[in-house]
Amino acid sequence: MTEQRTQVVVIGGGYAGVIAANHLRLRAGVDITLVNPRREFVERIRLHQLITGSDDATVSYADILGDGIRLVVDAATRIDAEARRVELFSGQPLPYDYLIYAVGSGSAQPTVPGADEFAYPIADLEEAQRLTAALADLHNDAPVCVVGAGPTGIETAAELAELGRNVTLVCGAVLGPYLSTPGRRSVAKRLRKLGVEIVDGPQAKATAVAADAVTLEDGRRLASAVTIWTAGFGVPDLATRSGLRTDAVGRLLTDETLTSADDDRVVAAGDAAAPSDQPLRMSCQAAMPLGAQAANTVLARIAGEQPAVISQAFTGQCISLGRASATIQIARTNDVPLPLYIGGRTAATIKEAVCKGTISFLRKEARKPGSYFWIKVGGKRPVPAAAQTP
Repeated sequence: MTEQRTQVVVIGGGYAGVIAANHLRLRAGVDITLVNPRREFVERIRLHQLITGSDDATVSYADILGDGIRLVVDAATRIDAEARRVELFSGQPLPYDYLIYAVGSGSAQPTVPGADEFAYPIADLEEAQRLTAALADLHNDAPVCVVGAGPTGIETAAELAELGRNVTLVCGAVLGPYLSTPGRRSVAKRLRKLGVEIVDGPQAKATAVAADAVTLEDGRRLASAVTIWTAGFGVPDLATRSGLRTDAVGRLLTDETLTSADDDRVVAAGDAAAPSDQPLRMSCQAAMPLGAQAANTVLARIAGEQPAVISQAFTGQCISLGRASATIQIARTNDVPLPLYIGGRTAATIKEAVCKGTISFLRKEARKPGSYFWIKVGGKRPVPAAAQTP
């Protein structure tokens, strides 16, 4: 008699999707298909290095996917939950018994006039490549404005300034909103040493972007030959288009086992998941544990067992400040920053080890499913800092 095999489709080949696909191999009799629009894995945490040429920010899937996982290079256009199949842009629909929704995140659609036309986002590989080409044609002294002072904006500004670029960082109200006061001072000190002009304060919000300038709320006009837009992230609208319930941003609404609020055959992981409508911060620090836990939920359902609720903790945030320095902001388990940080070359060494470590974890899980581990918390999951009332 032929063994009944379980078909699992993973949509999204980022940090969450790859760890989930590899982790599913803990159980025999599971056929795993990973759907991703690119042939290579993109190290999003290195895209700011791509634009300066210090890293290509890509890894071959052959290096990080385990044996037996089928890679389909295509874009998912719709999930037909009733028929249990994923419709693709160019290929035939993929049937599934269980689906892991790990579509990740990208640049949010800017609402500032001119930003969509004149600014360069940097949230995915193609965006970073376009920015790289624009910078290659630019004289080193030409003014560059980076809009957005979260980790991506800070890291991009520092990377460019270290190469001698003329960089202005438009922060909005405050540099590094996530940082503690000591951590923010550490970042600001290094940026200024690199020559970055920091523009922050109550009226330092960009209100318009032109081909040669950024206009602020107070009317100031900052010269900018190339404007880099890092102000906010969004998620693909695949869940919305498929009729699945989402939060206001578009993340798939799930329970604490990462199971869709609409369908127990659909499980979410990574940046596009909103467990209990209290999503974790968009980061690989959250995406990889969520990917492993999404796989565990699917494996439990295949086995006829009750899935476990998610359990994971944050430790802080690593922000590179060029190749020679960084700031490591230390945080509570619920991602609230503490007034503690590590700076300088020591922090740069830690940051690089973290970046290398993410790929090492994927490789190891590909070789030995179940080897990946993450920091967990006892009892109920801490409410993420982003979901707390100020």
